[in-house]
Amino acid sequence: MTQVFKFGGASIRGADAIRHLGRLLADFPERPLAVVISAMGQTTDALEALLGGGRAGEASDYRNRLATLRRDHLDVVDALFGSEAAPVSRRVEALFDELDALHRTHANGERPLHYDQTVCFGELLSTTIVSAWLEASGIATRWQDARELVVTDACHQAANVDWAATTERLQRLRRDDGRLLVTQGFIASTPDGVTTTLGREGSDYSAAILAHCLDAERLTLCKDVPGLFNADPRRFDNAVQLDHLSYAEAIELAWHGAKVIHPKALAPLQRKAIPLTLRSFTQPRAPGTAIDADTRHDGEIPVLILREGQTLLELRPRDFAFMDEARQHHILGGLVEAGLHAGMIDAGAMRLSLCLDGHPDYLEPLVAAFRADYRVTRRDDLALLTVRHGDAALLEALSEGRECLAERGNADTAQRVFPGTRCRGRWRIPN
Repeated sequence: MTQVFKFGGASIRGADAIRHLGRLLADFPERPLAVVISAMGQTTDALEALLGGGRAGEASDYRNRLATLRRDHLDVVDALFGSEAAPVSRRVEALFDELDALHRTHANGERPLHYDQTVCFGELLSTTIVSAWLEASGIATRWQDARELVVTDACHQAANVDWAATTERLQRLRRDDGRLLVTQGFIASTPDGVTTTLGREGSDYSAAILAHCLDAERLTLCKDVPGLFNADPRRFDNAVQLDHLSYAEAIELAWHGAKVIHPKALAPLQRKAIPLTLRSFTQPRAPGTAIDADTRHDGEIPVLILREGQTLLELRPRDFAFMDEARQHHILGGLVEAGLHAGMIDAGAMRLSLCLDGHPDYLEPLVAAFRADYRVTRRDDLALLTVRHGDAALLEALSEGRECLAERGNADTAQRVFPGTRCRGRWRIPN
């Protein structure tokens, strides 16, 4: 069976985890054609902080962060390879030298371009180390730069895939030499070779792109959870695992903020009816959650999505006019340009309410731009609760003791915004 696997950062966060990955692939009865790998652990966060310090002109902060990242990766190489570490260490050192050189080139240029030339190194480093370890463990591998496979436009930090060009490149790959293709998630390039990225947490999407273009029979996303739950088990005491759901329902959950699947990962699979399995990398033979075209089980169990750190904006025209289609187009276009997603949108005759992730780097410029044209009311530190396939009694029980600041609903989805301080701690789903 032609399969594509994807492993997230938690599954390769250190030497022991990488050893486990090697054993998993060696023991898996049907070895995948390709493996897509994320950056190790919290490396992407660290690279974003490195970028921030460098662009702020804080030279010592930049140097310290770069040295820490270099040391952390070389420590993993040493732990894996011991006295045989030198060849892999040289490749890792060369990548850090390239990262530093690109920083000097782009430090005074546009941030989105600089971002992509910096953050891409997380995946390049992780796959270099993992591929070398798999080879040393007896698994024949072929390391492949994803930037030579996935072609996009130049929309940095959220690039759009050129499906025809990407399919052509992937179809040219040799698949009959018995080697395991190891490549990166999240990163791609323009036709002329400028690095782009597919959006934060985009490795799931990369794996779906490969599965689509290679006509894979299945995609498996190996996560640090055993599958998709009807609520975050870290917050809800009685959350239960979902055995199955359809592409359409999974897209709804991802759009509303379920973190297990990247929102863009499902459409390429649906177009070719490629089944998706979510499973734990620590328990790879456990059933996991299956996602495919079958809709029979959708809605059997209510699903709850809690997003914290939210900001509620209420925009009203300054001239006491209607919030008509032209104004809504202007506002929602501003969200697109800012790279923000509204988890809840509610419109009235003279207002438009948006519930957004409170990311200051993206949010503050957007709010400043809105204030030039609209009267803006803002509330921070909020929580957005989305309930799929629940009833009124469930929603009221979850809302008990909490002030509702905004709400909207339709036949299958209800949303309420609460002060964040009232939502912290453990929750329980009422019976």
